[in-house]
Amino acid sequence: MSSGDPMERPSPAVRPEVWETYGPADLSAVPVFAGGFINFGYWKAVDLGRPLSQGDRIRSEQDLYRHVLDAAVPRGGRAVEVGCGLGLGCALALEEYGPTAVTGVDIHPQQLGRAREANSALLAAQPHRLGFALGAAEDLPLGDAEYDCLYSVEAAQHFPDLSAFAGEAARVLRPGGRLAVTSFFTVEGAPEAGKRLAGLLDSFASGLDIARPVSRLADALAGAGFADVRISSIGPQVWPGWDRWLARLWEPGTWPRNFLAAWEQQILDYYLVTAVRP
Repeated sequence: MSSGDPMERPSPAVRPEVWETYGPADLSAVPVFAGGFINFGYWKAVDLGRPLSQGDRIRSEQDLYRHVLDAAVPRGGRAVEVGCGLGLGCALALEEYGPTAVTGVDIHPQQLGRAREANSALLAAQPHRLGFALGAAEDLPLGDAEYDCLYSVEAAQHFPDLSAFAGEAARVLRPGGRLAVTSFFTVEGAPEAGKRLAGLLDSFASGLDIARPVSRLADALAGAGFADVRISSIGPQVWPGWDRWLARLWEPGTWPRNFLAAWEQQILDYYLVTAVRP
């Protein structure tokens, strides 16, 4: 790739930490994200009392998608995933939930190239049911009222403007459309949460992850006109299993192991947020 290739240069709207992590660095290839999904996992169905296998890890990542899709995806409707990564969650949605079509949106052209390669067989077999588009959460490359549901799995911690995202979600959803977002946010009322997280976790210190209470997202959705905005903590199903998996690769005291510590200190938690567009 030449130095003049636009794929090497982030859009002005994309923070450089996010551009590097999901483009050239290819987070999906890191061993801790087994199977190509890029999430911490929902470990409720996994026995944490025995040694974990790669199959357990992939099951946890798929189950996080299932937990979100259960809350959002209607059978027969059109769905969009914001921050789709390799598009494996889009494929899971098509195979298990039966939407008419799924569009995956991601911010980096290299990531979309990987998604198209990872799903090449499905794209060839069902080109009208699966598609990918380049765009940001705050400026979705989609038409008005085109979708019956919008979901996002572990991407909102990167969104720089939650109000803009909420406005775009309201714009692209049809009346009655559902939204489901899962990610990690600071615990409401935790003192100096941003400073403490930056001291514990490199992803917050570098600016890759943004420290905000989950109420910021809920308020943004309400401000954009969404109704029935609900927040539920799923931390007990995420953090202990995530740490058990990390223990295979990281020693105690190394920064990735501090996600569990941040949860135990009630600084950080993992949430599912749902809402309906009236």
